[in-house]
Amino acid sequence: MRKLFSVLMIIFLLLMTACAYKTDTSGDGSSNDESITITLGFWDEAQANAYETVLKKFEEQNPNINVKLQPTPWDQYWTKLETAASSSVLPDVFWMNGPNFNKYASNGILLPLDKYLEKGKVDLNNYPQSLVELYTYEKTNYAIPKDFDTIALFYNKEMFDEAGVAYPDDTWDWNKVIEAAKKLTNKEEGTYGITATLNNQAGYYNTIYQAGGYVLSEDEKESGYDDPNTIKGLKFWTDMIHKHKVSPTLAQMTDTKPQQLFESEKVAMIYDGSWMAGVYHESLKEKVDVAVLPKGEKRATVIHGVGHAIAANSKHPDEAWKLLEFLASEEANQMFSESGLFIPAYNGTQEKWVEAIPEMNLQAFIDMLDYAVPYPANENTPEWQKLEYDILPKAWSGEESIEKTAKKLDEEVEKVLEK
Repeated sequence: MRKLFSVLMIIFLLLMTACAYKTDTSGDGSSNDESITITLGFWDEAQANAYETVLKKFEEQNPNINVKLQPTPWDQYWTKLETAASSSVLPDVFWMNGPNFNKYASNGILLPLDKYLEKGKVDLNNYPQSLVELYTYEKTNYAIPKDFDTIALFYNKEMFDEAGVAYPDDTWDWNKVIEAAKKLTNKEEGTYGITATLNNQAGYYNTIYQAGGYVLSEDEKESGYDDPNTIKGLKFWTDMIHKHKVSPTLAQMTDTKPQQLFESEKVAMIYDGSWMAGVYHESLKEKVDVAVLPKGEKRATVIHGVGHAIAANSKHPDEAWKLLEFLASEEANQMFSESGLFIPAYNGTQEKWVEAIPEMNLQAFIDMLDYAVPYPANENTPEWQKLEYDILPKAWSGEESIEKTAKKLDEEVEKVLEK
């Protein structure tokens, strides 16, 4: 029995030694020959297969690094991330977006990438400058752009043909939109030329910048909602409802979402994001196409995109950077493009996404990059954006003039920005 006990003890000690050898306890993030697992948090499980393909290639090139995907549904993602941040259990790498970026960067939750970028293996010139700016806080970069989305004009070709209206192209301006919308509106049939969607990213942010207005000042400390040009950009939409009467009312768009009105062919045109291309094509097939946004005082489209960030408290920052470095490569972005799920941020790798739906002019989303405007955001974006949806409906419903509503919104946003 003593011999058996001695043998068992030796086996136990050998197993413990082996386990200790496989576990990285240094906490300094240094690379070694041990097997290390890093986690990648994201919210769109539909992209999991695309990531699996890319990560398989990464792990082949880095056999000592394993990557574990951690999907969380969108409606739980930020709550879970905040909880993880407060308890220091964040994923090593995770998705970041514009509205939340400044809050996380300013509170030391994201790892500054300067020392890694200095090595020169990731060239930020390979990405749209507006996206690079989106993930820069106080002149320091904290995330590498993963993808991007811009806003364009979707339209129903069959409805245009029936009304005898020429399709939109890059010569269109605001006047042509209004002119076409009037011809496409048929009150007897209950159809409208356009939907004045009460949406910031897909709607009024674009026309605010096209009118020469702004949402936040350059230092992100002042509201632009009382600027005459900003008001002009908002009025473009309220006029569609109340002056030109070519859009459903706010009540109608509350009962039935604008996207549903477009898909059910009750509306001929809608401003919307590149993420809706596949959805609209699935519903309308060859009837739907897309064009660049019509010009206001100038051209503009709001650009946004997800960024890959590293947790500041990651135990494996060097390995996490190796993953970011690969995800930022042309090779990985070409693989993402082939999935057709999103537009890769790496310049020149969007071709496969464009070709995914050959019946639609998806190149329009790429062509607008030269004049794309970064999604407006600062440390407390969610708080002041909530005010937009609390206050602007009074103008969309016709209860107040857009001038009065915009000035009221400006006052309330200023209070938030002063905090």
